Amino acid sequence: MHPDVHLVIQLQSLDQKITALDKEVASLPRHVAIIEKALESHLRKLEADKAALSGNQKDRKKLEGDIQMHQQKISKLRDQMLGAKTNEQYKAFQHEIEFIEKEIRTAEDRILELMTESEPLDQNVKKAEKALAEEKKQVGAEKVQAQDRTAADQKELDTLRHQRQEFIAKLPKASLAAYDRIRRKWNNTVVAEASNSRCAACQIVLRPQFLQDLRKGDQLMFCESCGRFLYYNPPVSFEDAAASR
Repeated sequence: MHPDVHLVIQLQSLDQKITALDKEVASLPRHVAIIEKALESHLRKLEADKAALSGNQKDRKKLEGDIQMHQQKISKLRDQMLGAKTNEQYKAFQHEIEFIEKEIRTAEDRILELMTESEPLDQNVKKAEKALAEEKKQVGAEKVQAQDRTAADQKELDTLRHQRQEFIAKLPKASLAAYDRIRRKWNNTVVAEASNSRCAACQIVLRPQFLQDLRKGDQLMFCESCGRFLYYNPPVSFEDAAASR
């Protein structure tokens, strides 16, 4: 195998790790934003439930106040009835009292409806408050975890980028230029093994003469189809494998 290919293989491995870490670092803020957005949505839902419960309670309180005013008015009208001088006056007071009593019954019926409606609202608020307390803890823990993970990734990225510079310095300019060109074209898949007389990346069948030259390993060679660096690893015989133990 040509010595530059060893460097290219290691450089490719570094670049693949760097790319993966870069993606992870970029994805962590998005993940935090998603869980914070979900939390905010649940907070708004809780506020809406609280507002509905509060509105229910205000309506009941207002109706209870109206009933109290109606009862006071009826009490005054009954006192005034005692002083009525004619049947017409008496009946007028009586009609007005009946009308107010009807208003009281309507208000009481509405209060019962509101009390029935308030039960699920109150349960929703209590459940949502409990769920939100747990969600806030989880979101807080995930944010800390994301921050720690980002810090660790950045530290590893610094190390990998430093190693990358070392490999770049060892590669001849022509090989590095070819590496960068192929990398842009094939998205970090720069090197391929010649296996079973084919390029392992694009599966094109290699010409016999090309494969013979590649096996010599004395020059850099590129796949005639996809343009990637090609290398050849000779098969290890059983005897060679046993001897190396």
